Amino acid sequence: MDMAWRHPPGSDGQWTMSDLPKETAQWLKHLGFTPTDEALWLRALTHGSFDAHGDYERLEFLGDRVLGLTIANWLYDRSKAPEGKLSQRLNALVSGETCARVAVRIGLPDHIRLGKQARDDGGAQSVNILGDVIEALLGAGFIQSGFDATSDVIHALWEEEVQGDAGTVKHPKSALQEWAAGNNRQPPKYELIDRSGPDHAARFTVQVSVKNVGEARATASNKQEAEKQAAKAFMEEFG
Repeated sequence: MDMAWRHPPGSDGQWTMSDLPKETAQWLKHLGFTPTDEALWLRALTHGSFDAHGDYERLEFLGDRVLGLTIANWLYDRSKAPEGKLSQRLNALVSGETCARVAVRIGLPDHIRLGKQARDDGGAQSVNILGDVIEALLGAGFIQSGFDATSDVIHALWEEEVQGDAGTVKHPKSALQEWAAGNNRQPPKYELIDRSGPDHAARFTVQVSVKNVGEARATASNKQEAEKQAAKAFMEEFG
């Protein structure tokens, strides 16, 4: 990748990238963005391990809201489903797992700026990081080009997900909760059993149990997904 580097004034010998790589700029344009403010787009692609003072977190905050409103409006326009079903689909389509899946499909891992250790630890494949960075790109898009243009990008990138079945099946945790109530059992109890790995590539192991029935465990890159997979495993064994 063609990267331009500079030696920052008063630095301690660390080198930082000063210009948006040509390949990254072309990639962003291909996605439908308009990367004219290079500093903005560099920040959207920068993890804290690369630059703790210029990372993507604030842009992620903004992009998350743009994504949520766009998907909510999209579902409202194309479906006559009741509020509960719409919320179920919305939650699935804006989840970290869905965002990460979209990120991988468009080739985002090749363009994330990570510190060496974070990249060596698999940060470019982290569900959490991928989901956060794609939302940061949407935040940058909103600042650069406004809501309508960014919504158009979201429609293009999320079309496959919206056409799929994400959120059409009851969430495993909800299914387990209803199963327990319907069988006069105590509510399921979730417990974090183990957390391993560095922050940017952490692994969480969760156990779910229902008294006098049994238990199941699952491991994932975030606690919520581990709970979901544990509930699914429990239902497959005991439901």
